[in-house]
Amino acid sequence: MTKKLSIPILIALIFSGCVISYKFNGASIDYTKTKSIAIADFPNVAALVYAPLSSSLSDGIRDLFQRQTRLQVTRRGGDLELEGEITDYQLTPMAVSADSYSAETKLTIRVRVRFTNNVSPEESFEKTYTAYQTFDASQMLTDVQEELCNTMITEIAEQIYNDTVAKW
Repeated sequence: MTKKLSIPILIALIFSGCVISYKFNGASIDYTKTKSIAIADFPNVAALVYAPLSSSLSDGIRDLFQRQTRLQVTRRGGDLELEGEITDYQLTPMAVSADSYSAETKLTIRVRVRFTNNVSPEESFEKTYTAYQTFDASQMLTDVQEELCNTMITEIAEQIYNDTVAKW
Protein backbone atom coordinates (compact mmCIF):
# COMPACT_ATOMS: atom_id res chain seq x y z
CA MET A 1 0.00 0.00 0.00
CA THR A 2 2.80 2.45 0.82
CA LYS A 3 4.47 1.60 -2.47
CA LYS A 4 1.31 2.59 -4.40
CA LEU A 5 1.11 5.86 -2.48
CA SER A 6 4.82 6.71 -2.80
CA ILE A 7 4.87 6.62 -6.62
CA PRO A 8 2.29 9.44 -7.07
CA ILE A 9 4.04 11.48 -4.39
CA LEU A 10 7.38 10.97 -6.11
CA ILE A 11 5.90 12.03 -9.47
CA ALA A 12 4.30 15.09 -7.86
CA LEU A 13 7.64 16.09 -6.32
CA ILE A 14 9.48 15.74 -9.63
CA PHE A 15 6.99 17.87 -11.55
CA SER A 16 6.51 20.46 -8.82
CA GLY A 17 9.86 21.99 -9.80
CA CYS A 18 8.64 22.58 -13.35
CA VAL A 19 6.82 25.78 -14.06
CA ILE A 20 4.97 26.39 -17.29
CA SER A 21 4.38 30.02 -18.17
CA TYR A 22 2.17 31.32 -20.95
CA LYS A 23 2.03 34.89 -22.20
CA PHE A 24 -1.20 35.42 -24.06
CA ASN A 25 -0.18 38.83 -25.36
CA GLY A 26 2.86 37.35 -27.09
CA ALA A 27 5.27 39.96 -25.72
CA SER A 28 8.79 38.87 -24.92
CA ILE A 29 9.92 41.88 -22.92
CA ASP A 30 12.37 41.89 -20.04
CA TYR A 31 10.62 44.46 -17.86
CA THR A 32 13.64 44.68 -15.55
CA LYS A 33 15.59 46.31 -18.40
CA THR A 34 12.90 47.76 -20.66
CA LYS A 35 10.38 50.06 -19.02
CA SER A 36 9.17 52.46 -21.71
CA ILE A 37 8.45 52.87 -25.39
CA ALA A 38 8.39 56.20 -27.22
CA ILE A 39 5.95 56.25 -30.12
CA ALA A 40 6.23 59.39 -32.22
CA ASP A 41 3.46 60.72 -34.44
CA PHE A 42 3.47 59.18 -37.92
CA PRO A 43 3.10 62.06 -40.42
CA ASN A 44 1.37 61.41 -43.74
CA VAL A 45 3.77 62.18 -46.60
CA ALA A 46 1.81 60.23 -49.22
CA ALA A 47 0.66 61.94 -52.42
CA LEU A 48 -2.99 61.23 -51.55
CA VAL A 49 -3.82 62.37 -48.02
CA TYR A 50 -6.67 61.26 -45.78
CA ALA A 51 -6.50 63.82 -42.96
CA PRO A 52 -7.38 61.60 -39.95
CA LEU A 53 -4.99 58.80 -40.99
CA SER A 54 -1.87 60.15 -39.28
CA SER A 55 -3.41 60.57 -35.84
CA SER A 56 -5.48 57.37 -36.15
CA LEU A 57 -2.39 55.30 -36.98
CA SER A 58 -0.27 56.87 -34.23
CA ASP A 59 -3.02 56.42 -31.65
CA GLY A 60 -3.74 52.86 -32.83
CA ILE A 61 -0.12 51.83 -32.32
CA ARG A 62 0.03 53.51 -28.89
CA ASP A 63 -3.24 51.87 -27.81
CA LEU A 64 -2.01 48.41 -28.79
CA PHE A 65 1.21 48.78 -26.80
CA GLN A 66 -0.70 50.13 -23.79
CA ARG A 67 -3.17 47.23 -23.86
CA GLN A 68 -0.67 44.44 -24.53
CA THR A 69 2.37 45.46 -22.48
CA ARG A 70 3.32 47.03 -19.17
CA LEU A 71 5.57 49.53 -20.93
CA GLN A 72 5.09 53.21 -20.20
CA VAL A 73 4.10 54.76 -23.54
CA THR A 74 5.61 58.19 -24.19
CA ARG A 75 6.17 60.37 -27.24
CA ARG A 76 10.00 60.49 -26.91
CA GLY A 77 12.90 59.24 -24.86
CA GLY A 78 11.89 55.60 -24.30
CA ASP A 79 13.95 52.45 -23.90
CA LEU A 80 12.32 51.44 -27.18
CA GLU A 81 11.51 54.00 -29.89
CA LEU A 82 9.10 53.83 -32.82
CA GLU A 83 8.94 56.49 -35.48
CA GLY A 84 8.16 56.70 -39.15
CA GLU A 85 5.79 58.04 -41.74
CA ILE A 86 2.89 57.05 -43.94
CA THR A 87 4.52 56.85 -47.36
CA ASP A 88 1.62 55.69 -49.49
CA TYR A 89 -2.16 55.97 -49.46
CA GLN A 90 -3.29 54.71 -52.80
CA LEU A 91 -6.39 53.66 -54.72
CA THR A 92 -5.99 51.02 -57.43
CA PRO A 93 -8.71 49.75 -59.76
CA MET A 94 -8.85 45.96 -59.54
CA ALA A 95 -11.24 43.47 -61.11
CA VAL A 96 -12.69 44.58 -64.43
CA SER A 97 -16.38 43.89 -65.06
CA ALA A 98 -17.98 42.79 -68.35
CA ASP A 99 -18.57 46.42 -69.36
CA SER A 100 -14.81 47.20 -69.00
CA TYR A 101 -15.23 49.25 -65.84
CA SER A 102 -13.53 48.49 -62.58
CA ALA A 103 -15.64 46.25 -60.33
CA GLU A 104 -13.41 46.60 -57.28
CA THR A 105 -11.02 49.16 -55.94
CA LYS A 106 -8.08 48.44 -53.66
CA LEU A 107 -7.07 50.93 -50.96
CA THR A 108 -3.47 50.51 -49.81
CA ILE A 109 -1.62 52.05 -46.88
CA ARG A 110 2.16 51.79 -46.66
CA VAL A 111 4.06 52.87 -43.54
CA ARG A 112 7.83 53.11 -43.12
CA VAL A 113 8.87 52.38 -39.51
CA ARG A 114 12.16 52.88 -37.70
CA PHE A 115 12.46 50.86 -34.50
CA THR A 116 15.29 51.66 -32.10
CA ASN A 117 15.97 49.39 -29.17
CA ASN A 118 18.18 51.39 -26.80
CA VAL A 119 18.54 48.38 -24.47
CA SER A 120 19.55 45.88 -27.18
CA PRO A 121 20.66 47.96 -30.21
CA GLU A 122 21.17 44.84 -32.37
CA GLU A 123 17.36 44.43 -32.44
CA SER A 124 16.83 47.84 -34.08
CA PHE A 125 15.51 47.91 -37.66
CA GLU A 126 13.82 49.89 -40.40
CA LYS A 127 10.97 48.25 -42.29
CA THR A 128 7.97 49.09 -44.46
CA TYR A 129 4.54 47.70 -43.56
CA THR A 130 1.68 47.44 -46.02
CA ALA A 131 -2.02 46.70 -45.62
CA TYR A 132 -4.83 46.86 -48.13
CA GLN A 133 -8.57 46.41 -48.37
CA THR A 134 -10.79 46.12 -51.41
CA PHE A 135 -14.25 47.56 -51.83
CA ASP A 136 -16.93 47.55 -54.51
CA ALA A 137 -16.15 50.23 -57.09
CA SER A 138 -19.78 51.32 -57.07
CA GLN A 139 -19.22 52.65 -53.52
CA MET A 140 -17.80 56.06 -52.85
CA LEU A 141 -14.46 56.04 -51.03
CA THR A 142 -15.80 58.57 -48.54
CA ASP A 143 -18.51 56.09 -47.54
CA VAL A 144 -16.12 53.23 -46.70
CA GLN A 145 -12.84 55.02 -46.01
CA GLU A 146 -13.01 55.21 -42.21
CA GLU A 147 -13.92 51.53 -41.76
CA LEU A 148 -11.28 50.36 -44.24
CA CYS A 149 -8.60 52.53 -42.64
CA ASN A 150 -9.44 51.29 -39.15
CA THR A 151 -9.06 47.68 -40.34
CA MET A 152 -5.72 48.43 -42.00
CA ILE A 153 -4.45 50.43 -39.01
CA THR A 154 -5.18 47.47 -36.73
CA GLU A 155 -3.34 45.14 -39.12
CA ILE A 156 -0.28 47.40 -39.41
CA ALA A 157 -0.17 48.04 -35.63
CA GLU A 158 -0.22 44.27 -35.00
CA GLN A 159 2.57 43.69 -37.53
CA ILE A 160 4.69 46.36 -35.84
CA TYR A 161 3.92 44.93 -32.40
CA ASN A 162 4.85 41.41 -33.51
CA ASP A 163 8.16 42.54 -35.04
CA THR A 164 9.20 44.75 -32.13
CA VAL A 165 8.19 43.04 -28.87
CA ALA A 166 6.49 39.74 -29.71
CA LYS A 167 9.31 38.51 -31.98
CA TRP A 168 7.03 36.31 -34.07
